[in-house]
Amino acid sequence: MQNKVLILDFGSQYTQLIGRRVRELNIFSEIKPYNKLPKDLSEYKAVILSGSPLSVRGEDAVHPDLSEIRGKKPLLGVCYGAQYLAHFHGGSVEKSNTREYGRANLSFIKENEPFFDKVSTGSQVWMSHADTIKHLPENTTLLASTHDVENAAFKFEGEETYAIQFHPEVYHSKDGKQVLENFLVNIAGMEQTWTPDAFVDKTVAELKEKIGDEKVILGLSGGVDSSVAAVLLHKAIGKNLHCIFVNNGLLRKNEFGDVLKQYEGMGLNVKGVDASARFLDDLAGESDPETKRKTIGRVFIEVFDDESHLVENAKWLAQGTIYPDVIESVSATGGPSQTIKSHHNVGGLPDFMKLKVVEPLKMLFKDEVRRVGASLGIDKALLGRHPFPGPGLAIRILGDITPEKVAILQEVDAIFIDGLKKWDLYDKVWQAGAMLLPVNSVGVMGDERTYEKCVALRAVESTDGMTADWVNLPYEFLQKTSNDIINKVPGVNRVVYDISSKPPATIEWE
Repeated sequence: MQNKVLILDFGSQYTQLIGRRVRELNIFSEIKPYNKLPKDLSEYKAVILSGSPLSVRGEDAVHPDLSEIRGKKPLLGVCYGAQYLAHFHGGSVEKSNTREYGRANLSFIKENEPFFDKVSTGSQVWMSHADTIKHLPENTTLLASTHDVENAAFKFEGEETYAIQFHPEVYHSKDGKQVLENFLVNIAGMEQTWTPDAFVDKTVAELKEKIGDEKVILGLSGGVDSSVAAVLLHKAIGKNLHCIFVNNGLLRKNEFGDVLKQYEGMGLNVKGVDASARFLDDLAGESDPETKRKTIGRVFIEVFDDESHLVENAKWLAQGTIYPDVIESVSATGGPSQTIKSHHNVGGLPDFMKLKVVEPLKMLFKDEVRRVGASLGIDKALLGRHPFPGPGLAIRILGDITPEKVAILQEVDAIFIDGLKKWDLYDKVWQAGAMLLPVNSVGVMGDERTYEKCVALRAVESTDGMTADWVNLPYEFLQKTSNDIINKVPGVNRVVYDISSKPPATIEWE
């Protein structure tokens, strides 16, 4: 594939959004750390430099060697990337007297400039920097300004090298997608051929070549990612795919049976394994979130290892890992980016399992997985399911895990999710769930004083889980849901609603 965009990550929180915006243009993008350039650059037709929390003026400024890129391939520097191109090529970057964070408007755009084709003066852009480019390098042309930032965009003469101090990848930059399209399609000449159908055809062919006639084991969760991965693999290797659905005792109410029924008729070879007692026994008394995650991951591998031995000559383990799993679990640059939390399906296998890993979705964002699923003909109801964490309710029960707490939260969660569906709100929410808090509060039921549990409801809207905002659910719905939970779930006397966005909060509480 020689129609790819290389995005060099300098540690910006927005780098992944650049990748998504490029793919929305039906152009494939790959994100690589700035200090780990691919040896073969011939695969890439254009390069984008991301933003960064660092300053080009600092001693820790990242300074990659772009000699094999600049002047040889179309290059776009975004924010830090723009300041990098200015600072290290004869211009000057200084601390800004007027720091520009948030919305701004283009007050000047150079006429007849292809880079800003179909973008008008006054277009809103999103700024996020404390430094600014004071003087442009020689042999450059100013392309755009805002009221506070004169050198908001520029290009190097005689080469296809462009730079912008705003972020075209965020939704607040109203014409940001158009700017990226102008650069990638009109200037770099890239073809817009990255589609779900093309991904399916390419991936199925690669899986056939990689796996051949060998057997693959896949852990199904009932969610979108593992289901799409399963259908992709089934399309490639048929009966050699062996799916295992493990009940870890931390699923939603009735989910074990419901999911097994859901897979009936899909042609998949699925085995259900009830290991709930094994998981709950190993989690007993453990309160630390990371330890809970690791315990669940360890027991899952043990159960999976037991089951894999029953599949004769199995050589591969398939996982539904997607891009945000990898991004949040592994620092993108080895420096500025930080690990938020570990993910249950990232990090490989212990040596004793002796299975090779195949991850057909690891380069896709969640919305892309759903589009691929639709291309494969998977039922809309399954594709529309909200994301559910691999560790299940364990990370929605703050503190230690007991069967009693699991039962309480399952009932609360069922009332909340069923209510969203009845009120026609489920498909308007990206992810929803309930949290059981490690506190008791005083209440009154009838004429008696109670001292029972508090639960928090959480519903967010998002595109890929990298950022999220809370959903403004109707007061009438929240009132009905709260009443139903308190009246129908013994042990709960208080319900609260979480109105935190990500960032600074995460979607889950642990």
